[in-house]
Amino acid sequence: MDTAALKKTWALAQSLGDEVPLYFYSHLFLSHPELRGMFPVSMANQRDRLVGALGRIVSGVDELDEVTGFIQQLGRDHRRFEVIAENYDAVGGSLLATLEHFLGDLWTEELAADWAAAYGLIASVMIAAADESEATSPASWSGRVTAVEHRGLDIAVIQVRPEPDLPFAPGQSVAVEVPARPRLWRYLSPANAPRSDGTIEFHVQMVPGGQVSSTIVRSLGVGETVRLGAPVGQELTLTADERRRDLVMVAGGTGLAPLRAHLEQIDHDWKTTGQAPHVHLFHGVRVPANLYEHRLLQNLNGRPWFTYTPVVSDDATYPGRKGWVGDAAADDRGHSGRLALVCGSPEMVRHTAARLRSAGIAWADIRFEQFATLDEDSHALHHHSQDPQSTQPPHTESGDRA
Repeated sequence: MDTAALKKTWALAQSLGDEVPLYFYSHLFLSHPELRGMFPVSMANQRDRLVGALGRIVSGVDELDEVTGFIQQLGRDHRRFEVIAENYDAVGGSLLATLEHFLGDLWTEELAADWAAAYGLIASVMIAAADESEATSPASWSGRVTAVEHRGLDIAVIQVRPEPDLPFAPGQSVAVEVPARPRLWRYLSPANAPRSDGTIEFHVQMVPGGQVSSTIVRSLGVGETVRLGAPVGQELTLTADERRRDLVMVAGGTGLAPLRAHLEQIDHDWKTTGQAPHVHLFHGVRVPANLYEHRLLQNLNGRPWFTYTPVVSDDATYPGRKGWVGDAAADDRGHSGRLALVCGSPEMVRHTAARLRSAGIAWADIRFEQFATLDEDSHALHHHSQDPQSTQPPHTESGDRA
């Protein structure tokens, strides 16, 4: 399999812009109209989500060993769409037909065979994981909203009780669908460690033009039922050994959620064992009002293992640290040997990772949600405000099939 050719031809297809996903979806829905119901009624926000994710995954098949766990998670997660093996064949056929259409003379028999083999390998991993999970978990979870707390005009903290219990690890994300926006899924990270009562806390900030986030913040009510997908994501989770390492956490806006889940777990362990790693959390927002967990974090700041630094970028009168949160984190030189967890808008993640690297933290010790680059609004590396301090969360805004 010529993986260099896969990468080269995918890069060429990407350079053609919106014509590629338009052709892909047209081919898919004309050849398999029964699949149309799996997608949102309005495709305006769908753009290149499925075809873009597929292209990135398949063209990187030579790195499969490094991302097998993530591909398996995607397979389990896609059970929420009631995807069956034949659907993978349909999607793969449309992907290859799209590439053939746009690559012209570059589309040789050898290249077609390589693309088919690579896609088949990815699909087989996803299908096997989905089949295996059928014996142990539902395709999706029903969750009753038990509490809604508004933190200012554009942020809400939502408590949900899944049925049955939904197992997850701090740092993972789950896809959420609300009744008012069917088939529009948004990935959200639980902001808590697993609880004895099974409840999950989500932090949601309205995204300009975001149908799901606006609906959740403005109108989701106690007693309503949401649907939840299987947990995904590995980059922001911690192994047993990593949980003993000192940490620097850098959050932008509601990107605080998965880091707060870790803090809750660490605090629980500290109360139980008396031991905890040293943690320094930097929380960056544009205006002080968006420091929506300020009181809780200030209280936690009294723990011997925890340091909290709020950072505000757009209020010159703010009495504390001002500027971009990545700069604040990098300027603190006490992070040598620490593991860095970064979560926020795409620009915030890029800026912070680069600044931490320049400050001497090894690249292998800087972690952020790379799985998100394969999703709806690519919540780690896609288009958002150019302000690295953006309070927009890294999570996706609409439904996707990646």
